[in-house]
Amino acid sequence: MKCILALLLLAGSAANAQQQRLLTSLIQRMTLDEKIGQLNLLTSDMDVTGPFMKENYKQDILSGACGAIFNAYTPQYTRMLQDMAMKTRLKIPLLFGYDVIHGHKTIFPIPLGEACTWDLPLMEKTARIAAEEASADGLHWTYSPMVDIARDPRWGRVAEGVGEDTWLGEQIARVKVRGYQGNDLAATNTILACVKHFALYGAIEAGRDYNTVDMSRRQMYQYYLPPYKAAVEAGAATAMTSFNEVDGIPATGNRWLLTELLRKEWGFKGFVVTDYTSINEMIPHGIVKNEYEAAELALKAGVDMDMQGSVYATQLKKLVTDKKIPVKLIDDAVYRVLEAKYKLGLFQDPYRYCDTQRAASVNMRPEHLQVARETAQRSVVLLKNEGQVLPLKQSVKVALIGPLGDSQRDMIGNWSAAGDYKKSVTLLQGLKEAGITVTYAQGAQVTSDAQLMGKLGLQVGDEDAMLKEALDVVRGRGADVVVMALGESQGMSGEAASRSDIGIPASQKRLLEAVLQTGKPVVLTLFNGRPLTLEWENAHVPAILVTWFGGTQAGHAIADVLLGKFNPSGKLTMTFPRNVGQIPIYYNRKNTGRPLDANNKYTSKYLDVANDPLFPFGFGLSYTTFEYGPLQLSANTMAMNGSLRASITVTNTGGYDGYETVQLYLRDVTASVNRPLQELRGFKKIFLKKGEKQEVRFEITAADLKFYDRNMRYVAEPGEFRLQAGPNSRDVQEVKFELKP
Repeated sequence: MKCILALLLLAGSAANAQQQRLLTSLIQRMTLDEKIGQLNLLTSDMDVTGPFMKENYKQDILSGACGAIFNAYTPQYTRMLQDMAMKTRLKIPLLFGYDVIHGHKTIFPIPLGEACTWDLPLMEKTARIAAEEASADGLHWTYSPMVDIARDPRWGRVAEGVGEDTWLGEQIARVKVRGYQGNDLAATNTILACVKHFALYGAIEAGRDYNTVDMSRRQMYQYYLPPYKAAVEAGAATAMTSFNEVDGIPATGNRWLLTELLRKEWGFKGFVVTDYTSINEMIPHGIVKNEYEAAELALKAGVDMDMQGSVYATQLKKLVTDKKIPVKLIDDAVYRVLEAKYKLGLFQDPYRYCDTQRAASVNMRPEHLQVARETAQRSVVLLKNEGQVLPLKQSVKVALIGPLGDSQRDMIGNWSAAGDYKKSVTLLQGLKEAGITVTYAQGAQVTSDAQLMGKLGLQVGDEDAMLKEALDVVRGRGADVVVMALGESQGMSGEAASRSDIGIPASQKRLLEAVLQTGKPVVLTLFNGRPLTLEWENAHVPAILVTWFGGTQAGHAIADVLLGKFNPSGKLTMTFPRNVGQIPIYYNRKNTGRPLDANNKYTSKYLDVANDPLFPFGFGLSYTTFEYGPLQLSANTMAMNGSLRASITVTNTGGYDGYETVQLYLRDVTASVNRPLQELRGFKKIFLKKGEKQEVRFEITAADLKFYDRNMRYVAEPGEFRLQAGPNSRDVQEVKFELKP
């Protein structure tokens, strides 16, 4: 075995040496203009007839002034563009990137919804399928995973991330990178991952996109940086800068962030790309006067590729002439870009991702659609089921009411890439194909805000007429139950879609109130890209399901859950506040010197609302019930180099088979710096048949207890710890143990 490992290491070393010789030789032959061209990333545009390239961009490709293109896909189109690159002097292939965020042609639930499955193998599988489809469609590179930790649901881009927890974010970052990149980038069914947005973008003030971020180094290292680091450790080939500032300096010009931390401290070997025009945007940030200074700052900080800003293309040559930057900095950036192309095998065959037959056979395979359906099923979170309204009987007559009940475009959500919404399954279609007798009425517009309707590209309709039609359907068609399809349209979350009011829009709430007054049983199915404020709905509606934007197979999956063909098992990865006044709100909060005491006015609380959220992190119900036995430890002390085993027996005490996610939390009671009241440190997803029980075990070591101490050392400190386990972050049992020196 040792001999085999030695031979593999030698072979790898020889391959690396060959790569270095080839790329170094190529760079030596390149002119300065050709080098700068490799750092220039331009966009292709999309029209109703398909993708197209602006004439001046075509000239950039033909002249070698462009090294990569994004928004260009299909084998035919990328082959045409690659043909242009092959006409250049050195025939350096283009790199094609795209926002493959939650699927390419087969669209899976939005990342926030998918995270609620708490199913890491499934999340890796969806990334693997996305890579297979994207690579078959001519793509080499995805701008994913987004691993920004976010605690403010007003931010529209929470839809694109996985929620508020650092530890869970680390686990998901790793599996997503593995899913996209596989074991070998030279395989034609893998693509480059791009961890984003580096860094801290999820902490923008007021939840307003592109806004300011300001936090301490401790907060960065403890809560926000670990998921990016996990993606780097998993081998992420590229990283994207964020729009925000980090410690007063925009990320795109921040040498501490991109060179000292990312490359030197973390050992990142890939290339760094900006977000869209973010080099240019350092001017309004007030950190540079013009694009000349912006280009200098970005390159010296560690940015390799300029996305769409053309700042490198117009300024780097002059900066070299003026001796502001050495050519070696450009050479280093070019080497990293060429290395990515080399690892993909593009120098060997620039057309290896341009196979039309493969695209036709891979995209939207039946097995891919089945995984999409399963993922959407598992992402659904049951928030309430008073009186066991759900699941519905097969014989039930349903009145489906709401603007999202038959909206194909909304099923696949925002950032749905090359997905064809016309192939998505709506809830109406899903119920009909499940054999349910169903009558549909829109009932209301998504919003009565005419200005917002215009931004969403929706037509204003007669709301009174819509409401009357819906009530006629509910009262007069013999419906046994009303399924309300309400929430956000896909354009109300995502990039540039921050909201100050995250409740159900007034037009839909009016509809819901009117339907409830009919006395019919109501099930509220919510389509949303973020946590919503649902205090009124929770008080008045007997059953509530969060379905997110479930993707291509959303309608089938939701119907499966409504009818009990799949027992809901999703658990929230982001807290649902009672109202926006509680934001930011998150489970792993810290105590203050005056923690909440209901009997003492002068403690940390509101006058008008409780401190606790409406639905906590980790929450999600099932059609069955699970009983947790006592939490037990193998010992009540642990040595620094030892371990403890925690165990808890879970019994399915209800009438349905189902999944349960058993969650493990830790608290460091007294430490050199203030520590959270609880932090997720493990989970086990188990399947129990009705009446079945299972002992769930967790192993705890000192590594689970580490944090950044008073001197910013990552250590575990001796002392008292509390271990918690339960179905969510609120409903937990607790035991104590002591860590010995």
